[in-house]
Amino acid sequence: MRRDRRAAAVLMLVDLVLPVALYYVLRAAGVGYVASLVLSSLVPGTGTVVTLVRERRLDSMGLFMVSLMLLSAGLSFAGGDPRLLLLKGALLMVVAGGWFLATARGPSPLALRFSRPLLEGRTGARQMSWDELWETSPRFRRVWRVSTALWGAGALVDAAVRVVIALTLPVDVAVGLGGLQYGVFPAVMLVILNVYQARAGLHDPRSALYPARPDAVGVPSGPVTGRPA
Repeated sequence: MRRDRRAAAVLMLVDLVLPVALYYVLRAAGVGYVASLVLSSLVPGTGTVVTLVRERRLDSMGLFMVSLMLLSAGLSFAGGDPRLLLLKGALLMVVAGGWFLATARGPSPLALRFSRPLLEGRTGARQMSWDELWETSPRFRRVWRVSTALWGAGALVDAAVRVVIALTLPVDVAVGLGGLQYGVFPAVMLVILNVYQARAGLHDPRSALYPARPDAVGVPSGPVTGRPA
């Protein structure tokens, strides 16, 4: 677990901090706005590519990140106006938000897919698989549908803020604030999601969120049944 956290921290450094640092290094060296933006935009996603090459597999998170990386690379070469290049971040967040919202009512919401490797077997009714919970607990499904919708709505709000920053502030200032948003947005969303999920009972094995099982200990009786909504 500690190794996974260290790897995640390294990937965050590469994908979020290094591009902004590279931009300001290039600007200090006299490189123009557009060239600096294009070159620094090639850095994010390299960690995902390295993982893909090393492990030769692509999970949901990897697919999501690679898709955004390819879109980002295409947009970087689409125009020569630095303001348009700054709007790339907003467009990526719109795509991400739309992707979350599109899956919210589907059979596998993105928030569930991204959270499952981290939480399944470590929180709530640990003895129950999430496949079983998804099939038997409407409340469990609702938690992840709402969580996915919250991520999507948050991404759209983030995109709107990026548009305002890109169109109103000096380019050099906007780049720094845009990079800062990549750290602030997930932190704020995680706080919101954790509060919602805790109140919904996701982390409490005694919560009515979880159906009872004959072999379950500490799980309330009265199974929740129903077809997947």
